[in-house]
Amino acid sequence: MMFPIILLLIGISGLTSPVQAVPGLVDDHFTLFDEIYDYAFDETEEEPSSPDIIDETIDWIFDLFDEPNECDPNPCENNGVCEALKSGGFKCICPEPYIGKKCQDESNVCKNVNCHNGLCVRTQKAPFHECKCYPPFRAPSCKKTSACKPSPCLNGGTCVKGRTRSSFKCKCPGNYTGRFCQVGLNDCYEGNGESYRGFVSETAEELECLPWNYHRIAVKNFEEMNDGIGPHNYCRNPDGEPQPWCFVKQKSKLRWDFCNVNPCAKEVPVKPTMAPTKLEFSGCGKTSQFSMVSPRIFGGRKSLPNAHPWQASLQFRPLGSNETFSHGCGGTLIDSCWLITAAHCVNENEEIRVELGGTNLEKDDTAKQFLEVEKAFVHENYTETNEALYNDIALLKLKAKNGRCALETDSVRAACLTRDSFPDGTQCTISGYGVTEKNDTVSPQLLDAKVLLISQRRCMSRNIYGNRMDDSMICAGYLQGKTDSCQGDSGGPLVCKKDETHYLHGVVSWGDSCGIKNKPGIYARVNKFIDWLHFVLRESLSETNLEVEYTSLIATLSVRELRHERVPRMMKRSQSIVLQTYLNTTSTLNETNLLHSNRQSAAGSQWTDHTLTALKLPQTPLLQTGISSLEERIPHLDETCTTHIH
Repeated sequence: MMFPIILLLIGISGLTSPVQAVPGLVDDHFTLFDEIYDYAFDETEEEPSSPDIIDETIDWIFDLFDEPNECDPNPCENNGVCEALKSGGFKCICPEPYIGKKCQDESNVCKNVNCHNGLCVRTQKAPFHECKCYPPFRAPSCKKTSACKPSPCLNGGTCVKGRTRSSFKCKCPGNYTGRFCQVGLNDCYEGNGESYRGFVSETAEELECLPWNYHRIAVKNFEEMNDGIGPHNYCRNPDGEPQPWCFVKQKSKLRWDFCNVNPCAKEVPVKPTMAPTKLEFSGCGKTSQFSMVSPRIFGGRKSLPNAHPWQASLQFRPLGSNETFSHGCGGTLIDSCWLITAAHCVNENEEIRVELGGTNLEKDDTAKQFLEVEKAFVHENYTETNEALYNDIALLKLKAKNGRCALETDSVRAACLTRDSFPDGTQCTISGYGVTEKNDTVSPQLLDAKVLLISQRRCMSRNIYGNRMDDSMICAGYLQGKTDSCQGDSGGPLVCKKDETHYLHGVVSWGDSCGIKNKPGIYARVNKFIDWLHFVLRESLSETNLEVEYTSLIATLSVRELRHERVPRMMKRSQSIVLQTYLNTTSTLNETNLLHSNRQSAAGSQWTDHTLTALKLPQTPLLQTGISSLEERIPHLDETCTTHIH
C-alpha cells in the first residue's frame, strides 16, 4: 500500500516545486520523497515553500483510499435497511410487506387469500391483511352467516331478518337513511367535499363503495392522513374532484364514481364577488392528485380523477353540418391555446371540437371545458405508407373565447416538454378513450396503463419492426405481449415522470395488432420535433401580432394497425406549414421587427424588460421561456428555464 502512495507523492512533487534531473534516477526519487516526507512531518521547518498546496495534496491522496458509502444517505424507503455490497452498490433489506430494489413497492399480500363472502384488505400489522366480510357473514373466513347477531344497524336502527339466513334489512329511525342507517339528515358536503367526513358509502348508481384499504387500491399510510381516508368505505374527496367519490368493483374491474351525497344548502352572500380570471397557465407537468392515492390501473382500467389533466378528447363532425360531435382521437394540452395530436387525426373536411377536464365522455361534468380548433398545423414531412407513419405530428391552435382559451384548473393543466430522452426501461403512462381488449367500441371512460420504454436497437431488430422505424419514433410496451396502447388513442400522450414533473415523451402512433408478442406500440418521439414546434408557434405569434402566449410543446401518430379505428388522413400539402431554413426564418423575423437588437448574446438568453414592454406583452416567465428558446438556435436551453422547456 505504501509504494503506490510513494509514487503518487513523487508525481505530485513535480507540481509543487521545480526539481532538476541528475544522474541516478531511482536514488533521486527516493531522496525527493525523503525531502517531502521531512517537509510534511518535521514541525521544526520554519518556511515551507508551499504549505497550502502540500497539505491539500496529501488530504486529496488519502481521500482516494476512502471507500464511498452507498448507504449514506439511506436510499431504502419504508424503513428499509441498507447494506453496502463489497462489489459496489447496495442492497435494501425490506420490512414486510415491502419489496423492490429500494423497498418502494408493496407485495400483493392478498394473492393467495380467499375471503369467500368478503374482501381482502390491507392492514398495518402482520400478516398485513384480513378479510372484511359482507354483512351478515362473519370473520375470519366470511363463510359463516349470522343475520342480526350482532346487529349491523347503526343509530338505533332495528335489524329485521329476511327469508334466507343471509338476508336482513335495517329499519331506520327518523332522519336516518342508508343500508345500515348510517346517513343522517345533515350528512352533506361543503364546497367540493374535501372536508366531508360523513357516512355515505354508495355511488349515484347505488353501487356499494369499496374500503379505502382494499388491496387493489394503492393508498399509502392512510392512518396518518388527515383527508378522511382509512379502513372504511365512506365517500371522500382527497384529490380535489368536484364532489366526494369512491372506488367500486364492476365485473371484477376497479372503477370509481361520484357518490350519492348532497351538497349542503348555500347561504346567499350579501355582496357576491367574482374572483379575477387567470389568463395564463402557472406551469406544466403537475397534477393535483395527491401522492397518498396512486392509481393501481393495469390493462386500461379507469383513471383516477385529475390524474391526466393534459388529456384531450378530439371530437369530429363533417364541416358545416349540425351532426353530433363524436370522439375520434386523443391529444395533449401543452398550453392554454395549444394542443398536440397526430397528423393522421387531422382532416380538412372535418370540424374539430376539443374536450378537456373530463374522465367520462358520456357524463356531464362541471369540470369539462369545450373549445373549437382555430387552425391545424401538420408536419410538412408527414408521410403515410403501407408499413408505417412518419413525422406523424400536428399542432392544434385553439380558438379563444373572450380573449382566453383553456382555463387552468385541477382538471385542466399542461404537460411539459423536454429535449432530453428518458433511459430504456423507464416506466411511463399512456392514457385515452381508446378501444379495449380489441373491441371495436370506444371506452366512454378515460383509461390509463403503464408501459416500459424499449431500446431503439431492440425495436429495430428483424423480428420486431426492422427498418420500418426511424429515429423519429420510439416503441414502448412489453415484448412478451401485455398492456399496449390499444387502451390509448391515436394522438394521445405517452407521459414519463421525472422529479415529480410529467413530460410528454411520445404520441400514440401505430403498431402491428395490439398486445401481441414482439409487437409493442410505436409512438412519435416528441423531443425530435421540439425545433419544429418552436417554429410553428413563432410563426403563429407573428401572424397574430404576438397576442397569443404559450408555455410548452409537441406530439404524434402512425399506421399498420392504428390505435383507434379512425382511418389516417393526409392533409393537403397546401394546407400544411412549409418550413423554411432557420436563416430565412431569422431574416423574416428581423424584417417584421420581432427580434430586438438589445438582447444577451449567450445561449438561452432572455428578452429584456424593454423588449417585452415595447411588444406590449405581460412580463411572465412563461412567455420569456418560450421566446428565449425561440431566439437562439442552440442545442440546449437555458437551465433557468426548466419549468416548462428543458
